[in-house]
Amino acid sequence: MNVPNPLLIDAHLDMSLNAIEWNRDLRLTVNQIRAQEQGMNDKIDRGRGTVAFPELRRGNIGLVVATQIARFNQSNGNLPGAGWNSPEQAWAMTQAQRIWYETMQDAGDMIQIRDREGLEKHVSLWLDENKPNENKPIGYILSLEGADSLVNLSYLEKAYSYGLRAMGPAHYSTGRYAPGTGLSGPLTPLGRELVREMDRLGMILDATHLTDEGFDEALSLFKGPVWASHHNCRALAPHQRQLTDDQIRQLTERGGVIGGCFDAWMMKPGFTQRISSPAAFGITIETIIDHYDHICQLTGNSEHIAIGSDLDGTYGTEQSPSDLDTIADLQKLTGLLAKRGYSASDIDNIFHKNWLRFLRKAWK
Repeated sequence: MNVPNPLLIDAHLDMSLNAIEWNRDLRLTVNQIRAQEQGMNDKIDRGRGTVAFPELRRGNIGLVVATQIARFNQSNGNLPGAGWNSPEQAWAMTQAQRIWYETMQDAGDMIQIRDREGLEKHVSLWLDENKPNENKPIGYILSLEGADSLVNLSYLEKAYSYGLRAMGPAHYSTGRYAPGTGLSGPLTPLGRELVREMDRLGMILDATHLTDEGFDEALSLFKGPVWASHHNCRALAPHQRQLTDDQIRQLTERGGVIGGCFDAWMMKPGFTQRISSPAAFGITIETIIDHYDHICQLTGNSEHIAIGSDLDGTYGTEQSPSDLDTIADLQKLTGLLAKRGYSASDIDNIFHKNWLRFLRKAWK
């Protein structure tokens, strides 16, 4: 096959959640998975998924930040990963998710990236256009979205030992370590200890889903590398879930990178999750460039914007840009960015070089 360019790194995909809880065999094509789900109505996005291994390879998406997610949350069992009645049960679910990644590695479809040496070797493989993408494993950096499943702080070191390299302490609503999207307030006492322990282990702090107070506190306590894996701009989509201009400046001053998220409600104001239509709101792949432009204007360069699509993050085509059928369509950004005046080097930055630069520095 012809290998598309450029290489693309996606910093947020909930792949194991889809494999384990949605029961999707991601080795099949997106269309095959959709066909299997016809007539199912247990989840709103049945038959509308966009992510599978063949489409990742077709989109030249050779490296992803792949999540574990399981929540102890009594306030709302409908949240992604929620519904577990104890942290111990949530931990057990994250371990099932971890074993799925490792099983995909045994099958040759994925490979875990834990350090600088593994990163360089894997990127070289995916930049080799003489080798077909079908024969290349998809690299994954393991991340934990929300810390609820860590029974106590000793579990963080257990997780680091099996390759956990990034974590966001918060998710939606309440949390044992930090309140998340939709709430206000600082980290919990446990959360402050957690952030310090992440720093000691040399992990990456993901600022995504933190409250405004939690964001300030976490960045004050944490001295290591910080990114926002899947975040857009509050100036363009006014909601606490998005980053303020001041937060963007704080992140970029620390060398952080922000992954543009393709969840439609985060791209334009007024969109109602599970109800509104992306087409009716004029939300297309190009809409994310408005957020990139905003960050570039604040920072004066293209070195802090990238892709953290969050595609199939408990939604499918019903809440994705209207011109996106599968994740392979992220490659449409090349032409759209060029049309908006982005240079070839800017496009390379957005597609992979900014994440690579960040990881090389974090893992130096």
